[in-house]
Amino acid sequence: MARCLIVGCGCRGLLLAGELRARGHPVRATTRSVQRLARLRAAGLEAWHGDPDRVATLTGALADVAIVYLLLGGARGSPQALEALHTTRLQMLLERMLDSAVRAIVYEAAGEVDGELLARGGAIVRGVCEGSRIPHELLDADPRDAGAWVAHAAALPERLLAGR
Repeated sequence: MARCLIVGCGCRGLLLAGELRARGHPVRATTRSVQRLARLRAAGLEAWHGDPDRVATLTGALADVAIVYLLLGGARGSPQALEALHTTRLQMLLERMLDSAVRAIVYEAAGEVDGELLARGGAIVRGVCEGSRIPHELLDADPRDAGAWVAHAAALPERLLAGR
């Protein structure tokens, strides 16, 4: 099974992590909050304190990971912070992934964040992944339908690693 990393493991991330674990995948999950680490560990996850706004804090989390889920569609912050998160910070993080064992990337392209900004982030992911021949998926399932969202997202490891 493939070790998955969930960057931005909030409520939807926890649901996804549970389903991935049920399918046999080890899951590492990141949180910006030190207080949330215990909750992630209690859910059976490898908890990692890291912040996508500080890309260097996530570099170590990439070790021995096959698939990265970038669940940033529900991120909060100022318009400037969100723009950086889905553009320049995202670009930096993707470049770090190129120098790691990551074999596939999933970018959450739907959520509470402005759709135009998510589309820009999706274009960055697509460009980096296609240029580097890394399988990727722009996860555009509606996050308000948690069941369908989780089912779609949890099915991606097998499909992406099989090249479909």
